[in-house]
Amino acid sequence: MNLDFDVDPLFSWYVVLLAISGIALLVIGAVNLGGLKAGWRFLNVLVGLGFAGYAYYLAFVFDGASYVLFFKAFILPVVLIANAVKALVTRSQTPAAPPYQPNAPYPQQGVPYPQGAQYPPQGGQYPPQGAPYPQGGQYPQPAPYQAAAPAAPTAAPYQPPAPPQG
Repeated sequence: MNLDFDVDPLFSWYVVLLAISGIALLVIGAVNLGGLKAGWRFLNVLVGLGFAGYAYYLAFVFDGASYVLFFKAFILPVVLIANAVKALVTRSQTPAAPPYQPNAPYPQQGVPYPQGAQYPPQGGQYPPQGAPYPQGGQYPQPAPYQAAAPAAPTAAPYQPPAPPQG
């Protein structure tokens, strides 16, 4: 194992920070804590695997004498973790949907709908998109169905041409 805080503490802390960042991003991506979209979760898992894998490589496989520290690489985990926290805060601030009530009464005939309600109207007729709500909550009744007369043919049936005379 290449971690030795007495010999090279900077390298050892770099590997530890890589491992912590990688594990944190893996957890954020694998467990949907903050309601992140699938693309962000996939990116978190992908970057987390990269960081954790690189930390493992440096801690257990690396045999080189020199290495380069990329502290700028820690900007990405900070941005991804901040995005997850933002999604969690946004999710917690949105009001919860009202609970489903299977035995709630339907609006009664003649009882006006509340202003702005989205109930299906009596008779099955919906107002046009953006139309104002009618007074009293009543929609006009549809006209009764009347069967249309069958369409008359508009042209004579096809006749093949006569053969040439000659």
